[in-house]
Amino acid sequence: MAHIVVLGSGTGGMPAAYELRDELGTAHDITVINERDYFQFVPSNPWVGVGWRSRSDITFPLDKYLNKKGINFIAARCDKIDAENSKLELSNGETVGYDYLLIATGPKLYFEELEGSGPDANSHSVCSVDHAEAFYADYQKLLEKGSGTIVIGAAPFASCFGPAYEFAFIVDTDLRKRKVRDKFHIKFVTSEPYIGHLGLGGVGDSKGMLESEMRNHHIPWITNAKTTKIEPGKMFVDEMAENGEVAQSHEIEFDVAMMLPAFFGVDAVVAVEGLCNPRGFVLVDEHQRNPKYPNIYSAGVCIAIPPVEATPVPTGAPKTGYMIESMVTACVHNIHAELEGKEPSAQGTWSALCLADMGDTGAAFVAIPQIPPRNVAWFKKGKWVHLAKIAFEKYFIRKMKKGSSEPFYEKTMLKMMGITRLKD
Repeated sequence: MAHIVVLGSGTGGMPAAYELRDELGTAHDITVINERDYFQFVPSNPWVGVGWRSRSDITFPLDKYLNKKGINFIAARCDKIDAENSKLELSNGETVGYDYLLIATGPKLYFEELEGSGPDANSHSVCSVDHAEAFYADYQKLLEKGSGTIVIGAAPFASCFGPAYEFAFIVDTDLRKRKVRDKFHIKFVTSEPYIGHLGLGGVGDSKGMLESEMRNHHIPWITNAKTTKIEPGKMFVDEMAENGEVAQSHEIEFDVAMMLPAFFGVDAVVAVEGLCNPRGFVLVDEHQRNPKYPNIYSAGVCIAIPPVEATPVPTGAPKTGYMIESMVTACVHNIHAELEGKEPSAQGTWSALCLADMGDTGAAFVAIPQIPPRNVAWFKKGKWVHLAKIAFEKYFIRKMKKGSSEPFYEKTMLKMMGITRLKD
């Protein structure tokens, strides 16, 4: 009997545990380790930020549902990975051994890379339900004030730009619904080289479509934005030219700001020699397996993927929902193969599929492969995306409570879009 440990229980880790149980049956032990004792559906955090969702809508206790599937759960932080001896040291004093480790921790939110940023300083994020609630508290105060400026965007080295666009449009929609949009200015500040770059070099006409939407919603922007410091009520931004020189410096006054941070590897993962790249993301081969430690697999935002292209201000490549789902499946199939004495053969996709809510409409894109030139570059806008994002939230949370490992993107979203299986 083998012991498989899943480190992390987000939108990659929890499905991984369920899929492992379905694939392996009851012949092997599965343990999920997570610092928090609850699951949170991160894609809904922008809605929490304006009060459209509450914590209870998008979170639930982990042990109750994992235990139903015969999966062990430990609520503790992993302080050390002893990869040479296949052991984990936890914050509660426990030591947990493993035969296979699947790292699905997600990233560390690297606020310290930008002076004055983060919920403990002078800006907010929507990367966790705690952070989204903190924004909502300040947003309510601003609404009571009756007017002001809201800055939304992404810091240098950010790699997940979609939520910044989502949040800008969601805030705009919320203010319009309250009939006070004319009292507030929204400004968009992003490290992308142009609107709609998305860390992907653009997808289809994402540049033209998103620029048009920003203009229609009266949201001015600064691109190639090297945000250097955030003080209370003031953001300092160097707008960079293509040659790497500062084209213009900005001091932007604001009442409340939401800046997506750069991502970094979590501390316990970063500390393992040979496991990660310089920014702490787990190195994996085509089978999601670490080259140095072959009994360690990884999937999701925490893996290393090179940037699509060099940009004047550093940007990373996003890991979207379908990518994570397919990586998880590859990890599970390959662990199963190894347990049966076979060589791993399953591969995930690095093609990108994303649903981005825009408050009362939305945008969807598909990039095959992720790095251009592409076989498919598909970008569409419509109210159907907004409705699909709501349906996805309900479906995914219900699926996690049910303990189902059924894939969503390949069976549902691709068919809805009329696209066959994504192949690189």
